Amino acid sequence: MKKKMVLGIDVGTQGLKIGVYTTEGNRIWVGGAGYPTRYPAPGQSEQDPNDWWEACKRVLAKCQTEIDLKELSAVSVCATSSTVFVADENGRPVSHAMLWMDTRAAEESDFINEMNDPHVEDILRYSGGKVSAEWMTPKTLWLKNQGKLKPGYKIFDQLDWFNYRLTGKWVSSLCNVTCKWNYLKSLGFSESFFKTIGFKEYADVWPLEVKAVGEQIGTISLAAAKDIGLKEGIPVFQGGIDAHIGMLGIGATLPGEMSLIMGTSFVHLVHTEEAVFHPGLWGPYQDAILPDSWLIEGGQLTCGSLTTWFLEQFYPGKNSMELQNVYNDLLIKAKDIEPGSNGLIIMDSWQGNRTPYRNSWAKGNIYGLTLAHTKFDIFRAILESVAYGTLNIIDCIKHAGVTIQRIIASGGGTKNSLWLQILSDVTGLPIEVAEETEAGTKGCAVISAYGLGLYSSLSEASKKMTKTSGIYQTNRVSYERYKRCFQNYIQLHEKLLPLMEEEKYMRKEVLM
Repeated sequence: MKKKMVLGIDVGTQGLKIGVYTTEGNRIWVGGAGYPTRYPAPGQSEQDPNDWWEACKRVLAKCQTEIDLKELSAVSVCATSSTVFVADENGRPVSHAMLWMDTRAAEESDFINEMNDPHVEDILRYSGGKVSAEWMTPKTLWLKNQGKLKPGYKIFDQLDWFNYRLTGKWVSSLCNVTCKWNYLKSLGFSESFFKTIGFKEYADVWPLEVKAVGEQIGTISLAAAKDIGLKEGIPVFQGGIDAHIGMLGIGATLPGEMSLIMGTSFVHLVHTEEAVFHPGLWGPYQDAILPDSWLIEGGQLTCGSLTTWFLEQFYPGKNSMELQNVYNDLLIKAKDIEPGSNGLIIMDSWQGNRTPYRNSWAKGNIYGLTLAHTKFDIFRAILESVAYGTLNIIDCIKHAGVTIQRIIASGGGTKNSLWLQILSDVTGLPIEVAEETEAGTKGCAVISAYGLGLYSSLSEASKKMTKTSGIYQTNRVSYERYKRCFQNYIQLHEKLLPLMEEEKYMRKEVLM
């Protein structure tokens, strides 16, 4: 009997990746293509949605040279969230997309968070008591306040637009709306909440049909088949947020199993059997990925993007091969530096802080520089700062009463063995590495296999289709050294975050 093949599409921050897998979980083919990001102003980041679709076409064209795409049995997509833009009535973008990391809606999020209203408080209770400037609700409110919403226009999240292009169906994912759109499964979209915050028009511009992860959205349309080379009629199953679907791609489905997605940003996710409420965490999100389960989330906005920044600033003009050689040399030199980077401490919140401070006004900071320091000290300090941020989130999760028994890491950052060791040494926990580094495409494959009825549950499909490939154990000497460094990291935030928030008040004074 011929094995079924399924295709997963992961629309990420720096590029799009496609993976073809058997329904047993074996990788057949993976490829990707990048697209540019614009940073028009501090806190702003944009992409052209058409670039995502063109990248998909390029990758599928490569795939077609090795795989007969007409033999695929199913497709699923995951994407960043909330990556938001306005489109006309036919789904054609009329603006660039605000990336998930874009924080121009900081004033809108502050407006919502500072409201003293029971309708608002009841809804925000399920997102840790606050919304984030990154999310769909504040960004949509910003679009409204800026006069961007004309009659007939629709607002798309990246995932919804991709599924719309594939199937012609305008639907949203339970994963996305629960985690980023202030949707409650027990209530749906709260009319009183949206009316109170000044967005009663949500039903006119958002897709109100919600599909759970694994539900069928539709099939590949004739238009999509002609455009990108997939076979018309292939079923498309609902995905979700890339990092969240990555949990399925690495097998982190049981309570106590924390998924650590190491990419442009870091995302920390763990399921619980009961709702866990804690002001420093996002959630609890009901059935966001798995039915009869709650999800809590932590995250860091700038992680892999910090190493990218470092290479761009210190090694400009080099091609990809030259940069890879530079990166390998950096790792060798940074490994020889003692834990603590010779006294350097970096605040890793260069685009704001997601967890646990939830501060859109936070900025980066390099503390302790002297003329004796080198760029190699700074590079190692960047890796350490992200590890400190991860420990800060883990401590927050533990304070909420959640026990973490396993950490499974995936994403591009797992290619950096030094970073993985630093993470283990800083947190004091072993770090397991998923065999499949492309957790998003693999998670989409898990969804498709489940959607085809080959497994009884998403959790069963995930466990049977995934495995880990290695583990990093804590160096206890380094762990003890990092304890003091971590306390300095915490103190730096406590002292500098109030100063950074002054920008909020200065901006308001300018507008008055």
